[in-house]
Amino acid sequence: MDATLTLTSIRNEWEHKQFRDTKLNKNSSSDNSSQPILKSHLHNPGDAPLLYTDIGSHFDRTVEKNPNQSALIINHQNVRLSYNEYQTAINKFAAGLLTIGIKKGDRVGIYGPNSLEWCITQFATAKIGAILVCLNPAYRLTELAYALNKVECTAIVTAEKFKSSCYLDMLQQLAPEISMCAPGELKAKRLPSLRHVIRMGEEHSEGMFNFDQITYLSSTSNLQKVEEIQGNLCPDDPINIQFTSGTTGNPKGATLTHHNILNNGAIVGAGMNLGTEDRLCIPVPLYHCFGMVMGNLACISHGATAVLPSESFDPELTLSVVEKERCTALHGVPTMFIAMLDHPKFKDFDLSSLRTGIMAGASCPVEIMKKVINNMGMSDVLIAYGQTECSPVNHMTKADDPIDKRVETVGKAGPHIEIKIIDEDGMVAPVGNKGEICCRGYGVMQGYWADTAQTHEAIDVAGWLHSGDIGVMDKQGYVNVTGRIKDMIIRGGENIYPREVEEYLYTHPAIFEAQIFGIPDLKYGEQVAAWVQLNENMELTESELIDFCKNKISHYKIPRYIKFVSEYPMTVTGKLQKFLMREQYSKELNISESPENISLAMNTLSIKSAIH
Repeated sequence: MDATLTLTSIRNEWEHKQFRDTKLNKNSSSDNSSQPILKSHLHNPGDAPLLYTDIGSHFDRTVEKNPNQSALIINHQNVRLSYNEYQTAINKFAAGLLTIGIKKGDRVGIYGPNSLEWCITQFATAKIGAILVCLNPAYRLTELAYALNKVECTAIVTAEKFKSSCYLDMLQQLAPEISMCAPGELKAKRLPSLRHVIRMGEEHSEGMFNFDQITYLSSTSNLQKVEEIQGNLCPDDPINIQFTSGTTGNPKGATLTHHNILNNGAIVGAGMNLGTEDRLCIPVPLYHCFGMVMGNLACISHGATAVLPSESFDPELTLSVVEKERCTALHGVPTMFIAMLDHPKFKDFDLSSLRTGIMAGASCPVEIMKKVINNMGMSDVLIAYGQTECSPVNHMTKADDPIDKRVETVGKAGPHIEIKIIDEDGMVAPVGNKGEICCRGYGVMQGYWADTAQTHEAIDVAGWLHSGDIGVMDKQGYVNVTGRIKDMIIRGGENIYPREVEEYLYTHPAIFEAQIFGIPDLKYGEQVAAWVQLNENMELTESELIDFCKNKISHYKIPRYIKFVSEYPMTVTGKLQKFLMREQYSKELNISESPENISLAMNTLSIKSAIH
């Protein structure tokens, strides 16, 4: 037996015994999660057992119970589907995928903003065991090619365009062979695994299937085959890959199972007390766990209605749809709620139907939370925290938590989750001491796709997922996130790793060195700043650098502030001191590093999303 594993197991057993003994000495009630604890360790066993089934089967059971219940409303596409109608559309698309040769285990990318097609693809792939690969709609050429090739996508379902992104043009740039092949027969030099491009919309494109065409290809035999395949799926099969920005420059593919994300969605829904009478407004993106798991899966787990107000967040449209559809729940990152509260027409909307929802992506200032509760009527609004690698939520507040705990902490460990905070030696820290937040339980990913080294770095031999976040646990088990070990920037809920941007900037011939770091920002939490050192006798302007980044890296990663320097602040050993760059540049720009700003920027849900 591995000696490290043996020692770790002994230590964990001792820690559990200490925790149990502490409880017994307190002669406590049955609610173990509310008892004072001496060490920063808490296990929440939950009140109900975990689901052990695949997503498709659970969806079908919900349909059986509520066939005529409203399942999906998409405002911008004028779509209204009952659960029965939703199931029919999903099964037909799933059967069509089988017809063109998609099979269990194949990776199918989804590339575009929120839409009916996105929702159908999510559940159709789950029904046949294909692995849905979530591609950020802001991805440009380099990022798109890397993601498709990293997980060897067989197919991609793509929108035609969105905002400044023309997805079909980008695919044709990466794979010009598309225009010279029949649909389903792509053989591209730069995308060697990709065979099928399925485009949304009614227009025809050479070498591509239309989304509706896949549905028409379904047959009675393949509809029966969908049922047969679904009956043989294992809850522990991988079903979703979520890309998270990597500290070493390239995104990592967090691989999640049916069991991971179905249970996380169900538990989040239970935390909101969702039922068939509820309508959840989802303005957050579906490619994040926030929309896909905490939104779509939370709804289908409890027979609630998912309401998509628009392709991407628009404050006025969201308010309008909440009123129009009498939504009872609303998701969003703090910047979304701020935008709605500050909208000049805010008072014109009737939001009296609202009662709950999830706020995630960053901690919300106390005054904003009070406004959400009092002005929006969301008396039961919850805060959630976690990271993509744990499906994503591992902490959540409760509606009856004291107001200070609801706004100053991320709550306690969720059901069936174990949390500990460790010191630099890997030992459980005393209550009140800072340390790294670690999680163990049903939500922890299988690993990073085709990246054993990074997986072992994130998950230790005892199964603990190391978050890279610094936190403090109090005597009742509430956790406050105070910082990050990893040098990550969070801009409006989007996670940006400096190394990823730096490596792209290094490809510019004029740049000798580039350092990326975050600058506080009241609206977005943080903005991207760049200190750039040029090669000798080379010139470069701010506008030229920005133009170099446009359409090559995601818009939110492009530096907002740029400074050309001749040297960087360093330690005597030559280590760069980014914290000094941040402090100095903030002063130069007259940007205040107020506690509220820092809290907004650093206390995060990484959904490793708007969780990492």
